[in-house]
Amino acid sequence: MSKAKLSKREHGQIERIVDYYLNGECQELVRRCELQVKALFSTSDDLAQYVHSTKSRIKGRERLRDKLIRNAIDCKQSGQQFDITENNLFERITDLVGYRILHLHTKQIEAINSIVLSLLQSERWVVIEGPIARTWDDEFRDYFQEIGIETLDNKRMYTSVHYIFKANEQARCACELQIRTLAEELWGEVDHKINYPHKSESLSCREQIKVLARVTSSCSRLVDSIFHSYEESRRIRRRS
Repeated sequence: MSKAKLSKREHGQIERIVDYYLNGECQELVRRCELQVKALFSTSDDLAQYVHSTKSRIKGRERLRDKLIRNAIDCKQSGQQFDITENNLFERITDLVGYRILHLHTKQIEAINSIVLSLLQSERWVVIEGPIARTWDDEFRDYFQEIGIETLDNKRMYTSVHYIFKANEQARCACELQIRTLAEELWGEVDHKINYPHKSESLSCREQIKVLARVTSSCSRLVDSIFHSYEESRRIRRRS
């Protein structure tokens, strides 16, 4: 199917939403949400022992405009009405605030997930969605399912655990949390620069990014194996 084109009216609707989002009240709302999320996760000693680093961001003008355009085009192609407005923007777009936790190896996610859910529960945050592990790798899919994390097939060839939550039932702004390994973050940064939100026109770039995804998966397995061997050697030393 050829890519649908938006009308002048639809573009105007999107620009009104973007302008609304950029007003002072909305920007104060998303900044406050970002600070609350940072405070929630950065002060946990339990979480700190597993975390390599963190990132946070607030969605900017161009990213929001592009997401709304893609949403409107998808609606038009599927025969649905594009119904995002200023009134339901915060309800419909749940990644206006994003937070990322990076860790070293895959098997850490079981403990990290438990701590994250405990923090959200203890502070009475409302979990809207997740945890959901988005992955294309069958072995990682099996692992996530074994530890009770729902999985979703990800054709973009990366592995990451996602959550969406907000501070309370009355809060308007939600946050999307992504948890992934450093190896997956490398792939994500390369893909994000070249292949997102629109696929690169270069076939060779697209193919090389797929190869990088497979190398990333192998790297994650190797790091898992290294830490498994390290822990095993420590157990042997303690017994001797």
